[in-house]
Amino acid sequence: MALFGKTISLFLIEGDPNKRWVCELSNWSGKAYKIPRIDVKRCSDRKDLAACGIYFLFGRNDSDDKGIVYIGESENVYERLKQHDGPTGKDFWTECIVFISKDNRLNKAHIKYMEHRCYLLAKAADRYEIDNPTIPADASLTESEQAEMEEFLYNIRMINNVLGHKVLEAVVEEEAVAESSDSPTLYIQAARGANASGKQTSEGFVVFKGSQVADSITKSCPKSICVLRDKLTANGTIDNNWIFTENKIFSSPSTAASVVMGRSANGLTEWRTK
Repeated sequence: MALFGKTISLFLIEGDPNKRWVCELSNWSGKAYKIPRIDVKRCSDRKDLAACGIYFLFGRNDSDDKGIVYIGESENVYERLKQHDGPTGKDFWTECIVFISKDNRLNKAHIKYMEHRCYLLAKAADRYEIDNPTIPADASLTESEQAEMEEFLYNIRMINNVLGHKVLEAVVEEEAVAESSDSPTLYIQAARGANASGKQTSEGFVVFKGSQVADSITKSCPKSICVLRDKLTANGTIDNNWIFTENKIFSSPSTAASVVMGRSANGLTEWRTK
């Protein structure tokens, strides 16, 4: 889809950034709510939430730094959220983002289609642990309805991103892996088997899936890098063959280069073009 300017309106219902938000996009029939879990029961005053919609429950895993998400749909979003907040509901989540239509044009087939698509996008992005026990069922839509829902989905992806959750955004888009004059692919080939590629992005430095790290570290390797390498091997980001199993974002080119090379490294000089 072509890139062009967007105007997004954020309304803090209580005037407090830690409370409920409403997010709207110019020339779009959809509307998003960002609701802390502790404020779900207060949403009885938002009559438009008693409608068809798709929602995301967000939380974090205490054992690591990866977020958790549950993606759902309902013909009455408010009642469904109250169930998730109840004694038999889901325990992990702290806030939700809900998407509804301002003109009530969404029906059950629409929201099931979008739930299915959002699950597949979140699975492919692999930024969050997905709490859904099964893949949500797809729905049969006409060609024109699919086109309309794909546009709705595009705005869901963008607004989730704006509201702080890149759950549907790949770490690096496939087309971004290709050579670009703005951000070229960079490489390291070094001792002990290090052979990696990556790219600078708006979030940090991404080392690409399939890159190989050094199979050992030097005696002078900083302790923080040793700990990070151990963590990445323990959680499977780097496998037993010393290869990255996924695209991995690092805070800086130097951290990325040090992990790859198994020693202290200046990423501004170690990462090079072909």
